[in-house]
Amino acid sequence: MTDQPTGRILIIDDSEHNRYLLSHQLHRRGHTVVTAIHGRQGLEYAQQQPFDVILLDLMMPEMDGFTVLDQLKRDPQMRHIPVIVISAIDEIDDVVRCIDSGAEDYLTKPINTTLLHAKVHACLERKRLRDQEQAHLMAIRYELDLGRRMQADFLPERLPHIAGWEIAAAFVPAREVAGDFYDAFLLPDQRLVCLLGDVCDKGVGAALFMALTRSLLRAFAEQAVLNGDDPLRAVAMTNEYIARHYHASRTFSTIFCAIIDPASGTVRYVNAGHPVPVLIRTDGGVEMLLTTGPAVGWIRNAHFSTETTTLEIGDTLFAYTDGVTEARAPNGTLFGEDRLLATLDPSLGGNNNRLEAVQQAVMAYTGRQQPEDDLTMLVVCRRSAA
Repeated sequence: MTDQPTGRILIIDDSEHNRYLLSHQLHRRGHTVVTAIHGRQGLEYAQQQPFDVILLDLMMPEMDGFTVLDQLKRDPQMRHIPVIVISAIDEIDDVVRCIDSGAEDYLTKPINTTLLHAKVHACLERKRLRDQEQAHLMAIRYELDLGRRMQADFLPERLPHIAGWEIAAAFVPAREVAGDFYDAFLLPDQRLVCLLGDVCDKGVGAALFMALTRSLLRAFAEQAVLNGDDPLRAVAMTNEYIARHYHASRTFSTIFCAIIDPASGTVRYVNAGHPVPVLIRTDGGVEMLLTTGPAVGWIRNAHFSTETTTLEIGDTLFAYTDGVTEARAPNGTLFGEDRLLATLDPSLGGNNNRLEAVQQAVMAYTGRQQPEDDLTMLVVCRRSAA
């Protein structure tokens, strides 16, 4: 019998004779047993101590078994303790009522010791399986929370402050960790780098690739400037690194990378398969910053061309991930670029107002409290001459 699982068992029964018989049998199998003489005392014990199984008599003074069972199942801390109800053989209707209310099993008086041990053993096994499941889920939640906090450390703590310019970003992950990323930082020569990316997968794997891709882009861009090279080469260098070392994973990222000269407003950019950013002119005109190369990490020796435009005073650059335009209404239709452009009303004023307006419009369109895909946006506005 030594290989049988043992546990802490609470017996709630007003009969001293029943308590003795049950305790004696359970002690013989190595269980730790606590007894309560009525329902109220049993509830107090259950609240104060951990138990693996409760044996509950139905007919008791002070508080009957039905009330005890109801209160056990209402309490989040006790509701998962298996309860075996004990009844007279002619109280089967009461047993059915208890099973409907959450009792695990039942025994009839007089107690058959073989059934007692079999049912207690089954309850202990189910309790242990559930405890293991809960411990596993808690470990996963901890790991995801740790991943979320680590991922937040990879996003910029604060955005650059440049006289005459306004920069803002929004990041709304669909899960604990996300595959989207954004970055904005100043190069040693004081040019502004704006990055926005979206890893093709979701979950922890995508978050890891997000961290890798963002770190490579920043490091290669800064290295290029120090070497007197074009920082936009960081996109091609990142592509080669990922395609060479992680080709088997078939993971890739769409990336928009722009280098902005704050003094002149010149914008040089690479759009690596990313949803098309928009440049909103102060006169209401719109310029689309089209794709200039494939997604990063998909193929080696990919060609990424560079395009140039200019942000005049009053112009706004708005970049986003596909979680915005590919958000779906309940009928399956996409939010789309037209709705996005209609939401970017110049009368909204500051960049944060625009970001909030887009986020609210997407949530209202989908009818969801949380996005189905990550929502990430970066907006840069030239307010005045630097």
